[in-house]
Formats: sequence, structure tokens, C-alpha cells
Amino acid sequence: MPAQHEIAGSNETGVPVDLEALERVASIVLSREVDEPAEMSFVIVDDARIRELNREWRGYDESTDVLSFGLSERSKPAVDDEIPFPFPRADEDILHLGEVIISHPTAERQALEYARPLEEELRHLLIHGILHLLGYDHAEPDETAAMQEREHALLRETAP
Repeated sequence: MPAQHEIAGSNETGVPVDLEALERVASIVLSREVDEPAEMSFVIVDDARIRELNREWRGYDESTDVLSFGLSERSKPAVDDEIPFPFPRADEDILHLGEVIISHPTAERQALEYARPLEEELRHLLIHGILHLLGYDHAEPDETAAMQEREHALLRETAP
């Protein structure tokens, strides 16, 4: 029996977003990548909020498209070179992966730039963020290639 995963999405922007579709995407990704019960959340925000989070947690005073805040031993830390500090859990507890934050306005701009539907760009950013929660990174060329390969496979698997 496949592991059961808990996913919670929210939208702080007031702009219509199909959270159920994005939750399905996250569920598919976790079903492919995590073989134990896990939970995660994602939040759709505006550029001001993601800039504030980027400044506060990473030291970059600029907006970005996606941030990942991992809580497990698998996660890539949000701050470069930070030592991971996983959420404590008993062996039988659910794996707390963390949270993905996506900027809706940046996703809109990138969708136009890449000539693809906004829904596809949001799906891509969510997958990218989840892969960071699972330890993928793109700081080195070999890491970038592995992460992009997995992103593209998951984009195909989660296409509507």
C-alpha cells in the first residue's frame, strides 16, 4: 500500500489559484519520491511577502519565484551552507518535510517570459520547491542536471 501524504495549500494573494490542482501535483510528487507517510504545505504569496522572507531568512533583499523551508533530515537548508536542523520525530511519526512559498506575480512574469500557461509555471515552481524539501539542489552543475531531469520527469507525470 502506498504511503499516505498530507498536503495543505493556501493562497494569501486573493488572486484565484486552483489549490486543489496544486495539492494533487504535490501528492503525485510525494508518491513518487517519498516511501513513508509525509506532510508538507505550500503558500502562494505576493512579491512583497516573498521578498520579506528572502531577506529575513536568506539575506537577499529581493523577490524570488520560490522558497523552500525544509524540516527534515532530507531537506536542503533554505540558507546556503546552513546546517540542517530537522523536526524531531519518533520513528513511527509522519515525516515533516516543510513548506514551499511561491510568488504568484513572479510566476505570472515567468509564464509570459517562457510562453507557457500560468498553471504550468505554478506547477513547475511547486515541483522545484518540493525537490528542495527532498534534498535536491542546483549549486553545482551535476546537481543542476539531476534536479532539472527530475523536474522535467515530474512535470510530465503531473500534466493535466
